[in-house]
Amino acid sequence: MAKFGKRTRAAREAVAGKENLSVEEAVALIKANASAKFDETVEIAMNLGVDPRHADQMVRGVVGLPNGTGKDVRVAVFARGAKADEATAAGADIVGAEDLMETILSGKIEFDRCIATPDMMPVVGRLGKVLGPRNLMPNPKVGTVTMDVATAVQAAKGGEVQFKVEKAGVVHAGVGKVSFDEAKLVENIRAFVGAVSRAKPAGAKGAYLRKVSLSSTMGPGVSVDLASANAE
Repeated sequence: MAKFGKRTRAAREAVAGKENLSVEEAVALIKANASAKFDETVEIAMNLGVDPRHADQMVRGVVGLPNGTGKDVRVAVFARGAKADEATAAGADIVGAEDLMETILSGKIEFDRCIATPDMMPVVGRLGKVLGPRNLMPNPKVGTVTMDVATAVQAAKGGEVQFKVEKAGVVHAGVGKVSFDEAKLVENIRAFVGAVSRAKPAGAKGAYLRKVSLSSTMGPGVSVDLASANAE
């Protein structure tokens, strides 16, 4: 515990007083101070000038990160017949219908992304209270309710990231691993910020992008210059 405390203190001291860094500087600092014994995720937090309680200020979308996330994404697909076979062939980890619904209702949720064909939505709809709070509910707006299940599975496996603004107006996501090259992390971060920028809702008032911070899983946050983060 003492060791962990020392590492944490050293990481905090390394970033103290450093604000509004360029994306490149922030990434270099995070990589240099990531000291956990596992490959930490580089995480982004974006504070937006929206109130998601209003429908016209909801921000959600999906972006394919150019260099992937570095995470092994487990994908579940609700489909029957030929579409179920298609999903399995595309690399889905779990494929089912009512049986999959029962598994989820029993509390077994062993996947990171959920995809469904449109005809399965009456079944999936019964899982709203379970999947909704975990941001796992299939949604046509982000391409997870689709007849093209093979493409959706491949996109999920290949580094596609969904985002949805939380109550406080913050969007969180993992944008790579600290083991990635700096240039690849920078490219991923700018792709993500660009996608959130383009998802600006009609009802957003005043400044939309308020603050962008980066951190590693166990490390302190570093604030990033907005212009640098949004320079695709």
